[in-house]
Amino acid sequence: MKVTVDVLVIGAGPGGYTAAIRTAQLGKHVAIVEQDALGGVCLNRGCIPSKALISAAHQLEVVNGAASIGIEAGEAKVSFTKVQEWKNGIVHKLTSGVQSLLKANKVQKLTGRASFLSPNEVRIEGEETIACHFMHCIIATGSRPIELPAFPYGGRILSSTEALALDEIPQTMIVLGGGYIGIELGQTYAKFGTKVTIIEGTDAILPGFEKEASRFVSRTLKKLGVQVFTQAMAESAEQTNEAVTVTFTHKGEAQQVTADYLLVTVGRRPNLEALGLDQIGIEHTERGLLRVDEQGRTSVPTIYAIGDIVAGVALAHKASYEGKVAAEAIAGLDSTVDYRVIPAVVFSDPEIASVGISETEAKEQGRSIVTGKFPYAANGRALSLNAGEGFVKIIADKEEGTVLGAQIVGPEASNLIAELGLAIEAGITLEEISQTIHAHPTLGEIVMEAAESALGRAIHQVNKPTATAVK
Repeated sequence: MKVTVDVLVIGAGPGGYTAAIRTAQLGKHVAIVEQDALGGVCLNRGCIPSKALISAAHQLEVVNGAASIGIEAGEAKVSFTKVQEWKNGIVHKLTSGVQSLLKANKVQKLTGRASFLSPNEVRIEGEETIACHFMHCIIATGSRPIELPAFPYGGRILSSTEALALDEIPQTMIVLGGGYIGIELGQTYAKFGTKVTIIEGTDAILPGFEKEASRFVSRTLKKLGVQVFTQAMAESAEQTNEAVTVTFTHKGEAQQVTADYLLVTVGRRPNLEALGLDQIGIEHTERGLLRVDEQGRTSVPTIYAIGDIVAGVALAHKASYEGKVAAEAIAGLDSTVDYRVIPAVVFSDPEIASVGISETEAKEQGRSIVTGKFPYAANGRALSLNAGEGFVKIIADKEEGTVLGAQIVGPEASNLIAELGLAIEAGITLEEISQTIHAHPTLGEIVMEAAESALGRAIHQVNKPTATAVK
């Protein structure tokens, strides 16, 4: 079978299907090839199913904690089978939606594994073999969990994929890696009642975030009974049919811990091996990623690459953004990437979100800055939600007052960060945020209060004597 299109997209995850739809909207004849399910890892085995389980665990926590605000509900029971059915229903609804969107935009769907024959042709191997000729191609094949030789997946050793599909709540679990995936899933199972142990190699969990933010999560982990070992290096694992034992070194001392399962979350690896890229000579970076320009174009002019297979953070929203840029570049538009405003979110308890540069980074860059910080504990809406832990912190240029970065810790941090991302993108100042009327009582007021704090004229907290108002 032979197919000829203007643009072929390889991979139907968030980056791939976004690129395909945007390219089709711009008048191109587009096909998308996927060897697995539409929606990629994010919709099927990552972002969406994990957030569903996080939500279910939070609901359980709310019910069991209702007595503290005078509501006697009794102790809740969990049917984990039904929880998984509910989660799978959400996944099915969203992947079906992607199918409908591709069809509505007249994107041709091909099923199988693609490998390059030339800069303008791939072979797609599935139920039948398809030769697809294209004018341009966008590679969006994503990534997979890194498998360590000492901890091969199988049996009692899980990747995040298997951890999201367990048919029962484990009594005990070891999590290797204290990054965002390990923390999110570790906390989730701890809330379901699992005794969790986390082993992290650096000196703190969530090493990509400021410690003033991650310490709130550490506090919650402690309340949940999660044992955390930092500065710890896992060395080996031995498993039986019933359990797995991990040997690790903690601050120079050898230790062991045994649990029902070991969840390994130490990063992700780009999916590039099966594409036959050696056939067309695409350049790679030192880290094995594909080298691209500001429009996503590789060293082979007809081929673009986006998402986890190129440099930068491995986030679904970055891939989707790059997909739109690549699509517009192929259509002849003057679109280029601008990575100043990529929000990072951990759906932990409490949530953590950041955008732009941190205070530490600003100081390292020698910038003259001013910061404003306001606590959830002084916000009426947060207290009425029984959620007074956390803060909003804004970093701004001291002379001009333009927002450079922000960190949020607390409920709805993942949603609140959007206002501050827009502020950075649009060059909005502290003064403009301060003068924007925020509805009361809402969590959004905390953003306004943080801006006023940076200006040295906070209303609902005492201003620091050293605060200097930005003119």
